[in-house]
Amino acid sequence: MTPRLTRYRSALDFAANQCRRLVATHPGYVPMYTVGGKWNREGERWTHWCEGFYPGIFWLLHKHTGLAGWRDLAESYSKPLEPRRFDKAVHDLGFLFFSTYLRWYHLTGEKRLSAILIDAGRTLARRRQKGGYLASFVGPHSLFIDVMMNVGIILWAANATGDEKLREIALEHCRTTRKYLVRPDGGTAHEGIFDLETGAFLRQSTHQGWSAESTWTRGLAWAIYGFTAVHRLLASGGCEPPDEFLDTARRCADCYLRRAPKGLVPPWDFDVPPDGPQLWDSSAGAITASGLWDLSEQVGDATEAARYRSAALTRLTQT
Repeated sequence: MTPRLTRYRSALDFAANQCRRLVATHPGYVPMYTVGGKWNREGERWTHWCEGFYPGIFWLLHKHTGLAGWRDLAESYSKPLEPRRFDKAVHDLGFLFFSTYLRWYHLTGEKRLSAILIDAGRTLARRRQKGGYLASFVGPHSLFIDVMMNVGIILWAANATGDEKLREIALEHCRTTRKYLVRPDGGTAHEGIFDLETGAFLRQSTHQGWSAESTWTRGLAWAIYGFTAVHRLLASGGCEPPDEFLDTARRCADCYLRRAPKGLVPPWDFDVPPDGPQLWDSSAGAITASGLWDLSEQVGDATEAARYRSAALTRLTQT
């Protein structure tokens, strides 16, 4: 077994052991964040946007181990999400259903699972606003970079149904996000604010980053992953994907690689001043690693592909 494969197996075993312990200690609980090093049980913050990730891990563990017990857990933790395919209050339906029902559908091919994913895509598309974007949960005036991680479910639904209207809604959102939230240097704003009457863009803002003008690194990770995914989904739907989305993903990736420290685990915001909170964001690094790996499979140039793949592995080998 090669050192890389040994490390992969070790990581998979560690994740499995952590999940077994959590299921035994807190059965039925979906973890989101810790307080004082312990899972916090007081409830969700902001919105219920993380419930797909935990059962998504169970689906991945089943895929990579073949053990029936992981599938049983994956199904039991995924089923409570089914009614949320009609949840009109959030922009997070991609997070919820790509992690769970898409993996379930890929395993079985059941039409009822496809129908649930299509419903979720159509529900998210209803968040379209006059300014040509999908509104964040904050309100109809607000566009989040986070939505790039969710817009793919609309494209998936368009591919599954042949509904060109859905595809256009998704592409319009991506182009608006590219125009107003991605900066020339590849950095990203967290939020864009729009005039509801005219649809005009007003300003950049943030709920997560240091400032409206800074680059919150998890938002940048969302952009790398999200624009790459849009390019892939367009190709899988039989469309010739325009260069603009892959070019945007590469611009964002190059910004990250240019500004991140040697191990590629970033600070929570690239522009936080020296007297601001100096915190590392391993989640931003992990999302970026996944996005860089996907990006390496989409670019046509072998040298560039190797560069992105190497960067992804560099991040993943950090402890």
